[in-house]
Amino acid sequence: QQGLMVAPVVANLGPLEDLTLTPNPDEVEEVFTLPLAHLLREENQGYTHFRTAGRYGYTLPVFLNGPHKVWGLTAIVTELTLELLAPERY
Repeated sequence: QQGLMVAPVVANLGPLEDLTLTPNPDEVEEVFTLPLAHLLREENQGYTHFRTAGRYGYTLPVFLNGPHKVWGLTAIVTELTLELLAPERY
């Protein structure tokens, strides 16, 4: 889709226990958190290869956490954020 703009916001919201989140159920199935240290471990990082018309198309990052996978646009934003926050480790 052309013209799509995404503005990620990185913030410290304080203790997670104090938050009351009300995500849109049509867009969010489940809310979970991942510590920065978890995201920086190589065993929790991967890539998904997409094919178009039977040929290699493109590769996108994936972050793993048990039953959860961070993928798609969220993984791209996460990867870019890790590059900014921890350039010596990511």
